Amino acid sequence: MKKIFLLVLFIPNFILAQSFVPNAPELDLKSYILIEPNTNTVIAEFNSNELIEPASMTKVMTGYVVADQIKNGLISLDDKVLVSEKAWKMEGSKMFIEAGKKVSILDLLKGIIIQSGNDASVAIAEYVGGTEDGFVDLMNSYAGALGMSDTYFANSTGLPDENHVTSARDLATLTAKFINNFPDEYALYKEESFTFNNIKQLNRNKLLWRDDTADGVKTGHTSTAGYCLIGSAKRANMRLITVIAGSDSDNERFLSTQRLLEYGFRFYATQKYFDANTEYTTAKVWGGRNDSVSLGVAEDISITLPRIDFKGIKIEYNIKNNVQAPIEKGQSIGTLEVISKGEVVLVSDLVALNAVEAKGFIGRLWSRFILWVMSLFGID
Repeated sequence: MKKIFLLVLFIPNFILAQSFVPNAPELDLKSYILIEPNTNTVIAEFNSNELIEPASMTKVMTGYVVADQIKNGLISLDDKVLVSEKAWKMEGSKMFIEAGKKVSILDLLKGIIIQSGNDASVAIAEYVGGTEDGFVDLMNSYAGALGMSDTYFANSTGLPDENHVTSARDLATLTAKFINNFPDEYALYKEESFTFNNIKQLNRNKLLWRDDTADGVKTGHTSTAGYCLIGSAKRANMRLITVIAGSDSDNERFLSTQRLLEYGFRFYATQKYFDANTEYTTAKVWGGRNDSVSLGVAEDISITLPRIDFKGIKIEYNIKNNVQAPIEKGQSIGTLEVISKGEVVLVSDLVALNAVEAKGFIGRLWSRFILWVMSLFGID
C-alpha cells in the first residue's frame, strides 16, 4: 500500500513539473522588458512603454549612429578627432581626453562604451554631426527610422534634460538592431577594461563578471533616473536582451538583470522550425506546364516559446484554391500556421520555390473549363 500511495502522490507532481511556467520574477523597478530579439518575442515586461530617463543608456544610440556612419563609409575607425573645449569640460563620467589633442574614432568608441565617457560622447558627436546639436538631430532621425516612438534625445550623453526620454521597449529595439547590424562594434561592449592617457578604467557593466554568457551592454545612472541597465547574454542559439530602469542601487540592477536572464533561459527556448528555400508542401497548379509547385518560406523561421509548449506543436498549410499558372518564384500561394496548445503562435507566407510557366492557349482554356465544371458541383 505504501508504494501505491507514493505513486499517487508523485504522478501529479511530475505532471505539474512538466506543464508549469511560473510568472516572471517580481522586481522593484520602474519598468523593465525581457526579449528574444531574433524572433522579436517579449518574454516578460512591466511598464515597458512608460517614459523613462535613459541616463547613459543613451550612449547605445550614440554608438549606433557612429557604427552606421562607419558602415556607410562616411567615417572610419582611424579618423582622428580634434577634442574641443566643450568636450574636455564635460561633467560626469570621463575618458579623460584633452582639449586640442586628437583622438581616434576607435578610442573614442571605447571611451563611450567601456568608460561611459561624456567627454568622448561630445567629441565624437561634434565630429560626426558638426555640433552636438547636429548629432542629436541624427540620433532622433535614427530613432524614428527604428520605430522608437517613445524616444526623444536632447543630447549625446544622457545627462539630465526634461525632454530627454525613452522607454524600456525602445531601448530593447535599439539594442537588438545594434547587435544584428554592427557585430564588430558591438564586440567592444564585452571588453572588460580600457586604458587611455595612462588611466585604466574597468567596464561599468559588472554583468560581464557575473555571467560568462553576458556580452553587453550599457549602464546608466542619475539621481532622478535611478540605476539602469541594458543587458544581453547568449546561450547556445538563444540571445536575450533585458532593459531595466529605476533600480534603487548599483548592485540591485545587476541582480534584477540576472534574475530576468535566468528566468528567460530556464523556462523559454528558441527553435528553428523552417529553412528558407526548402520544400514543405506542394500545390496543384492549373493551366501550367508543371502540374504542381513546391512551397516553402522565403526566410529561415525560428520560434520562441515556453519550453513545454514545443510539445505537440501542429503545423497547418493553408493553400489558395485553384492556383493557376503563370506563377513567379517567391509568389505567395498561401500561409502556414504554427499552433501550440490550440493557439496560433506564428503565421507566415507560403511562397513558390520555383516558377511555373503557363500552357499554351488551348491548354489554359481546357484547364479553365475543368475548373468551371468543378465549380458547378461545388468542388474546390
